[in-house]
Amino acid sequence: MTGNAIGDYAAIGDGRSAALVGRDGSIDWLCWPRFESPSIFGALLDPTAGRWRITPVGSFRTERRYIDNTNVLQTRFETGGGTLVVTDLMPVASEEEKTRFLMPEREILRLIECERGEVEIEWSFEPRPGYGLRRVRLRRTGELGVRIETGAGLLTLRTDLSFDIAADEGAGGRRRMSAGETVHASLTLATEGPAILPPLGEWSRTALERTVQWWRTWAARARYDGPGRELVVRSALALRLMVYAPSGAIVAAPTTSLPERIGGPLNWDYRFCWLRDASLTVRALAGLGYMDEAHAFVNWLLHATRLTEPELRVLYDVYGNKPPNERVLDRLVGYRGSRPVRIGNLAAEQRQLDVYGEVIDAVTHFVREGGALDRQTEGVLRAWGEYICRHWDEPDEGIWEPRTGRASHTHSRVLCWVALDRLLHLHEQDHVRWAPRAKFEENREAIRRDVETRAWNPSLQSYVAELDGNRIDATLLLLAWYGFEPATSDRMRGTYRRVREVLGAGDGLLYRYERNAPEKEGDPVSPGEGAFGICSFWGAEYLALGGGSVEEARQLFERLCRQANDVGLFAEEIDPATGDALGNFPQAFTHVGLINAALSLVRRLEGDSPVRRDVPMRQADSAEKKVRV
Repeated sequence: MTGNAIGDYAAIGDGRSAALVGRDGSIDWLCWPRFESPSIFGALLDPTAGRWRITPVGSFRTERRYIDNTNVLQTRFETGGGTLVVTDLMPVASEEEKTRFLMPEREILRLIECERGEVEIEWSFEPRPGYGLRRVRLRRTGELGVRIETGAGLLTLRTDLSFDIAADEGAGGRRRMSAGETVHASLTLATEGPAILPPLGEWSRTALERTVQWWRTWAARARYDGPGRELVVRSALALRLMVYAPSGAIVAAPTTSLPERIGGPLNWDYRFCWLRDASLTVRALAGLGYMDEAHAFVNWLLHATRLTEPELRVLYDVYGNKPPNERVLDRLVGYRGSRPVRIGNLAAEQRQLDVYGEVIDAVTHFVREGGALDRQTEGVLRAWGEYICRHWDEPDEGIWEPRTGRASHTHSRVLCWVALDRLLHLHEQDHVRWAPRAKFEENREAIRRDVETRAWNPSLQSYVAELDGNRIDATLLLLAWYGFEPATSDRMRGTYRRVREVLGAGDGLLYRYERNAPEKEGDPVSPGEGAFGICSFWGAEYLALGGGSVEEARQLFERLCRQANDVGLFAEEIDPATGDALGNFPQAFTHVGLINAALSLVRRLEGDSPVRRDVPMRQADSAEKKVRV
């Protein structure tokens, strides 16, 4: 099993796929050509499922970092004899540069440099396509490198390291390096046409410089100058890794089946686009000024939902199709024995009414930041509003996706209110014309009455997770964020106190729901999981929205930021006892929570309205960029 803790990994990517690189210099996870493709390296989930490792011989200490404002990773190995630096990246380039250079469809580039003394390195290359279920043969082809035929396409490994080959196992070797010496390794994938194989050496250095410049140009667009700026930008860079550039879809995480409890069964495939998660991601990126990503996502959203309109699925693949059915890979032992390993996600069959509010709120945010909608899009939005009017009072599985049946979730009910509220604001400013205003207003007010009477528990002096219930849920903190209830109201202050009392995990962390709540596996008592990253940041954001003092909000925000790993990344959950990362990694949801809390804190510090619901009047300028289906 892998020797790396979840938090010992860092991610590299190119806007189409991502790889996880361990602190020990091993690439233990790579799915090519897309995020949800079968893995090429899968040692993350089973030691026999493949890896690509470059490391010093003997004992060493490591330090690592991303080159400033990039997703280019550098791992520094300190040994008794010298210092070795391994730089890992997936090369990217501007659109203009792509017209001037031939580039591989997919590439991982590794530059190995001895900075001090002498270091002997050992390396092994063990591709195992299809989640480790397929053996491959490696063929030497002279200067064209080592070639491997896979179901995904042609893999080509080229390096100026010497190596031996075990044809059905892999390649590897050892080399002693001296100060000032640099060697290179490149792995490419060709799925269409001939393989493009750029030369190593100077070209590799040029690809590194080009990639660093591309990421730095992107990071420089961030409009944020508040507390924790470095980690906010790092979170934006992490989110950008999860954008599938050809379509604009945003995956929840680039991994599957990393456990919410080590050794337990709470292991899910997150390599798909959840409408809720993606909508929250777009709102965070738009808040930082990344309108191109927001525009691309809204276009993808309208394309993906066209076949089921006005009904929305919970999740889609990166091309807007229904994901494959969930199945278990019995042969894999799982991360540190955490089974089962799942691919696909059964949540695709669920009903989650909150997604309507999330996507309509994301579209509203897009409009607020200067985007515009065309007539066909207006019709789609009206149809979603009509659907909410017909179905808002029905039960669903809700945001946490239990596999134990449907209920009347407060969060889903409030997000139905959000959907109609935002549509009415868009209608008032001529962005959604010809909407049935009276009908939307009537249903919006009916939802409010329902929530205010049935989701408020007088004996607990708190809102509760389900109508007429008594369980507490961290999503209740979002009532203030969505503008349903002021953060300063007695009800919200009581709810916050109750959330802290029941869900507090220490050091500012929060569990997502009461720990005796039913789990996805159907157990009547939770087997335990970590504190939930985004929920913890919701607590800080509630304080920033007015539920506490600005200093309380800042202190909690900064305390939570210290839970990131050494390169600024978060998983889905955090073990309160150890601080270890749990669940899929890196997780978009947690980084979204960090960015949104930071944005709310800055608005509070600057004296702006903590919750914006205003929408500018529609402009008649036909040249304005519009969203089209």
